Amino acid sequence: MSIAVQSLSPLLKGNGTMRVKPWTRLYVLLLFLGMSSIGYAQDAPSDNNIRYNWAFVARSGNAGSRRIGVVTKDTSMKSGDEFKLFVNLVKPAFVYVIHKSPTNELSLLFPYDSTTFEKDYKLDKNYYIPKGREWFRLDKNSGTETFYVLASSERLTGLENDLRTYFISAANNKADAANFVVNEIKDIKKKFRTFATIAERPISIAGNVRGEKQSAADPDRIDIAQLASEVLANNFFSKTISIDHK
Repeated sequence: MSIAVQSLSPLLKGNGTMRVKPWTRLYVLLLFLGMSSIGYAQDAPSDNNIRYNWAFVARSGNAGSRRIGVVTKDTSMKSGDEFKLFVNLVKPAFVYVIHKSPTNELSLLFPYDSTTFEKDYKLDKNYYIPKGREWFRLDKNSGTETFYVLASSERLTGLENDLRTYFISAANNKADAANFVVNEIKDIKKKFRTFATIAERPISIAGNVRGEKQSAADPDRIDIAQLASEVLANNFFSKTISIDHK
């Protein structure tokens, strides 16, 4: 940590050596300690500087008889089941949602594309994944569906570059490029492992705390923002959810 200190005029003897009076030394010491405290305060991580609302909602069944549920941990789903995600920033942060299929193919679900962070990234705006009223649907390729959710107070440009490399890689290099991205995610988690998640909790809606067993919602018309949870963390948050796709 560098500290910018204003120059002090020393009292010099004729031979060029510094001669500082006791009160001057005390003044310098107090000034240095005061400026050091300012420097440490600026460099210290801000509490709760990551704060956003998010939801991962699954939907199963046919139209007219659908069921919905909030996904908060590893679970199982069947081919034909649907899912949708939601992000709403309360404080500035960079949120990433990456999906790995059972065949080791990667998809960047959020941000939507490489321009989202520059052109359309605002506080208190609802981002639906996929956009609008569409839902993702599990195909017939069973296996483990993995979702990596990361939020950082600083932009993860290394991860973005690795994803870009994956997307432009030739078919025979895709597997290696995908493994490289997954390893990069692991390295990022190690780098930020000292920053703990403070809370991931349901949001209060109209005086009531939303629970996982939200009832009376029409699964065909539900706004999943109503099912969101609030995430609070210092500098970094990550969560991995695995779906046993049957």
